[in-house]
Amino acid sequence: MTVPNFSTRVVHAGEQRVKPHQTITTPIFPTSTYPFQSSQELIDYMEAHLWGEETNREEYGRYGNPTVTAAEAKLADLDSGEAACLFSSGMAAVTTTLLSLLSAGSHLIMTDDCYRRTRQFVTQFLGRYGVETTIVAMGDYAALAAAIQPNTKVILSESPTNPYVRVLDLEQVVAIAKKHNLKTVIDSTFATPINQRPLEFGVDFVIHSATKYLGGHNDLMAGVVIGSSYQISAIREARGLLGAVCDPQTAYLLLRGLKTLDLRMQRHNQTAEKVAQFLAQHPAVRRVYYPTLPDHPDHTVAKAQMTGFGGVVSFELETDLAGMCQFLDRLQIPYLAASLGGVESLVQPVAIISYYELSSEERAELGISDSLVRLSVGIEAADDLLADLGQALDKTWQASSLFQGNGHSRVEPVGLSPQ
Repeated sequence: MTVPNFSTRVVHAGEQRVKPHQTITTPIFPTSTYPFQSSQELIDYMEAHLWGEETNREEYGRYGNPTVTAAEAKLADLDSGEAACLFSSGMAAVTTTLLSLLSAGSHLIMTDDCYRRTRQFVTQFLGRYGVETTIVAMGDYAALAAAIQPNTKVILSESPTNPYVRVLDLEQVVAIAKKHNLKTVIDSTFATPINQRPLEFGVDFVIHSATKYLGGHNDLMAGVVIGSSYQISAIREARGLLGAVCDPQTAYLLLRGLKTLDLRMQRHNQTAEKVAQFLAQHPAVRRVYYPTLPDHPDHTVAKAQMTGFGGVVSFELETDLAGMCQFLDRLQIPYLAASLGGVESLVQPVAIISYYELSSEERAELGISDSLVRLSVGIEAADDLLADLGQALDKTWQASSLFQGNGHSRVEPVGLSPQ
């Protein structure tokens, strides 16, 4: 069934209308292998596989599973792709995709404001095997074009990025890539297919950490890469070789989570925008990073390219590392935890969770301030989240050296909860 409305597609796309035993939900198939009824059936299957022909059965769990196949079909449909390949984690999707596209002597271009572990894999792991990397500033498309070498194979980025929620101009990047016959890989975890579909702009591969919004409930780990059938087939072969497969129980939970993706993203989008506007007006906040704010560097691109802006709001406080920690400890609703994209709000001190091993000076060189907070807005009531943020910010401002230095004896609370 092909329908344009995402509210319907997230529920029905990719799944058979009539399922085994007339079930409503796609069943979990917890099997590691699939027997053949005769030697001839096995030979026929191997012949079909040898010639790349479609078959209606599986051979071994590392190469396929009906529950996983259903989740892949839904994910491909939602991102306007022909095929999808599901993995055990988002990092497995990233690493397997890059290992499939690159070889010794290849050159990769990557934007600087990307997930720390992706950057580490590219610069440290791939570098050991003869893959060169050039990192360019996010949003500097002249520098991106200038970085292209004869051996460049791939442009890798995120949109929006982690943690500063930068938005890539996909049309510009695709135009540069096509001019030089390069592959484009975009991690679209923060956006989800509800807010942005990079394949529709001509991007070759879109990646998601399905652990985040796609699963949506902080209860699974998975990753997916989506693209054309031809290009995804090579990545699927690599997955079978490297072994980072998604198990059927996880695929089932992912299918269940996807059915409410459109509803959840509407709430994430709406509440995050309110939170960003609220934070931008509070004196305890130095700067807010969210694309709807006029001072965001990619505000115009985001408004033209996206239909919503997701649930991640990053912001810097007018305090130091200790003051930022005190602010976090005053919060009552968000959990202090890594990850994002679930129904529960999560708050992350970026300097501690992602860059604790570095000094304050080293973090500053990477553009990470000690007071940077990444808030993943959940689906709680917006008023409750604003009240909680307000009371924690008011106390942080009252305790800050800036407030004390102003000579004021008190500050009027700007939050929504009583002091």
